[in-house]
Amino acid sequence: MTTTFPEIHPASTAPSDARDNLPVVLLHGGNVASWMWQDQLPALAQRTVVTPDLPGYGSRTAETWPGIGGAADDVVARVAELTGHRRFHLAGLSLGGVVALHLTARHPGVVVSVLASGAPLLPYRGLMWLVSRMQVALWDAEWFWRTQAVAYRLPHETRELYVRHGLSVRRETVRRQLADVDLGTVPQGLGAYDGPVLLVAGERDAAVIRRSLQSAASVAPQATTRLAPGMHHAWNTEDPELFDAMLLAWLDGRVEPRLLPA
Repeated sequence: MTTTFPEIHPASTAPSDARDNLPVVLLHGGNVASWMWQDQLPALAQRTVVTPDLPGYGSRTAETWPGIGGAADDVVARVAELTGHRRFHLAGLSLGGVVALHLTARHPGVVVSVLASGAPLLPYRGLMWLVSRMQVALWDAEWFWRTQAVAYRLPHETRELYVRHGLSVRRETVRRQLADVDLGTVPQGLGAYDGPVLLVAGERDAAVIRRSLQSAASVAPQATTRLAPGMHHAWNTEDPELFDAMLLAWLDGRVEPRLLPA
């Protein structure tokens, strides 16, 4: 069963002190789709928000995963089609963070600012590699998705949606996507981008993801790196208030002070 949610959310309240009227684009993680951003939409009510489904996910489960570069190009085209804008603020979590950084490297002129949280940019080794292989093998098992929902500390009201969506994604999609991510994909072209970059990981996220912060910062020396205190991987639902505060501060040109130096 495919779950469909709107990909564009026009501003519902008049802007007050927003710096510009450019869209904010939020890119979802690998086991979810655009619906993962429901908690963030009220906080961003003064802006047009675009929450695209990446190829192979959400409303696009029939499509083939085009690789990270192809997914990045797809987002640029989709935002232009939905909003008429060729420039936007960009944020992504997990797979969405990886795509966001590659999009920024490939299309530096369209990104006003970029925020990537929990982006795995180094090769998976050992237990992480084994877990990703097991994930592919168990992809069509409902109990696997229910266990994942608990492990990610998803709110009870979101768990059923998470399970239904996971079962709707084709195994071939996740196999292709994990092949990209498992290899480690630090976008070297990120150095061509001179705009603001915020790189974040949950303080309790996997070590490979926390190490990825410095790998990305090595090719984007202007980047700010931070840890979300006490948070795990999918922390936009674990602590939506802090996540929303981070987004709003970043769009205002600041770094949320509760985030820890990485």
